[in-house]
Amino acid sequence: MTRAHRRAPGRARTLSRVLIGGGALVVLGSGSVLAWQYAATDAIAHHEQRTELAAIERRWQTDSAIASTPTTAPVRVRTSERAIIRIPRFGKQYAVPIREGVGADVLADGFGHYPGAAAPGQVGNYAITAHRVTHGEPLRAMPELRPGDTVVVETATEVYTYVLDTGGDDLVVHKSAVWTIQPRPHNPSGGVQPPRAAGDRLITLTTCASLVHTDDRMIAFGHLLSTTRKS
Repeated sequence: MTRAHRRAPGRARTLSRVLIGGGALVVLGSGSVLAWQYAATDAIAHHEQRTELAAIERRWQTDSAIASTPTTAPVRVRTSERAIIRIPRFGKQYAVPIREGVGADVLADGFGHYPGAAAPGQVGNYAITAHRVTHGEPLRAMPELRPGDTVVVETATEVYTYVLDTGGDDLVVHKSAVWTIQPRPHNPSGGVQPPRAAGDRLITLTTCASLVHTDDRMIAFGHLLSTTRKS
């Protein structure tokens, strides 16, 4: 996936370079270069996430208007692959875009959806991932998630509400443990995994297990609670 879809205006990118480069110059003597860089990337990421959220909602409104316009000829309406995630535990204002893929360019703007994983609301495992530090820190507070918390995923036509079956830090695995994003995750160690009673429409959240570099990942599992059709 290329960076052609990045929507931040040029001055935002310029600000990023100034903050990162200028920050490094200012704090060379204080040993806080990384703090400045993190602050810079977070500021830019938050800006780009807001821009992306607005773009997603405009696209949805346009597609909805096209679909509802009377016409004598069939109209092929574009279906956006992007979604918006809301996690009430993280506050009323929490809303982050979800894009297809898990490359660095995608995760720089919010959540990424693992290629081949189920779509929102579908049978299988809707597996998504995001950063804990830098790039807006979408899952910095992952350990605060508790069983019973809701995760809301909005698409162009539906709102899917999932409920978590496990807490944010109940399961920590090596990044090679791909069983966590399989259609029906099964823990080979017999530990934390989605309960059998959860059904087949699952959600999995993944992020780094530490605020510093690590090859371990925190995993939270949930299942679909309800689906609401948007008017």
